[in-house]
Amino acid sequence: MKIVVIGGTGHVGTYLIPWLVDLGYEVTVISRGRQELYVPHIAWEQVTRLTMDRAMMDEEGTFGPSIADLGPDIVVDMACFKLESAKHLVEALRGEVQHYLFAGSVWAHGHSEVVPTIEEMPKKPFGNYGIQKAAIEDYLLEETRKNRFPATTFHPGHIVGQGWAPVNPAGHKRPSVFETLARGDELLLPNFGQETVHHVHAEDVAQVIIKSIQNWSSAIGQAFFAVSPQAVSLRGFAMAAASWFGKEANLKFLPWEEWKKQVPEGQAKGTYGHIIHSPCCSIEKGRRLLGYEPRYSSLQACRQSVEWLMENGKIDVSKDQLVAV
Repeated sequence: MKIVVIGGTGHVGTYLIPWLVDLGYEVTVISRGRQELYVPHIAWEQVTRLTMDRAMMDEEGTFGPSIADLGPDIVVDMACFKLESAKHLVEALRGEVQHYLFAGSVWAHGHSEVVPTIEEMPKKPFGNYGIQKAAIEDYLLEETRKNRFPATTFHPGHIVGQGWAPVNPAGHKRPSVFETLARGDELLLPNFGQETVHHVHAEDVAQVIIKSIQNWSSAIGQAFFAVSPQAVSLRGFAMAAASWFGKEANLKFLPWEEWKKQVPEGQAKGTYGHIIHSPCCSIEKGRRLLGYEPRYSSLQACRQSVEWLMENGKIDVSKDQLVAV
């Protein structure tokens, strides 16, 4: 069976592609360039890799037909960010594929009004990214209901794992926050640190995809959160991360308008986006319909990322400072 993965060289593809190869699928990966893999794996020797500029080809009207010409039974789309791009691809794949899986985002649901959020709650997205992801999901689910297009949507949280920096306890992605916690120095947090972030290990996002494929009849026409079992508050994250280094978190809290003046504008913008969403999502639907069971908690996944940052000189903390788990 042929699978095409669009955007398969990123975080999730690191785990998804070898998994698919091991299951016996004939895999083709589409990417914009020859990106170096986060974690090399011998399985990539069996993968066909093609370079396509989706944005340019969408304008030309050639991307969808080019994917269809590959003759896939299944398409996993990790790189669709605009509704028109989704429509273009769906029209080309209509009647040609058994399953189309779309990577949405927890931000498609907007504010967390009742927690944990479940997939069936009304979506109230804001910001272009969340609005577009929500619009694509709504379109795909409507296509399934009306025209039997075999679509499944999965919504990752803040993806973490080896090879990249996690959203940190201050709500942005600057790794030096972990240096501050490792030293026991004071860390400023916005408000009372009660806003939440909901991480997921990239391997667990891959698990949602695999289990959606394996449970086709349960997955078609559905959306699933791809997150860890529980979200964490900024305060709780900071306390846990400090304990990895045998420290107690030395925290100080400032109202948002004061806090944002203490950090560079880019960091403040990143934090604002995370805390105004404050995702806290349920995985019960995935457990019930797919048998999804995350391998990593939020904190376990983030610790793996931090250890990678240490090993690769991205943060100035000795591994000797780590407390064994």
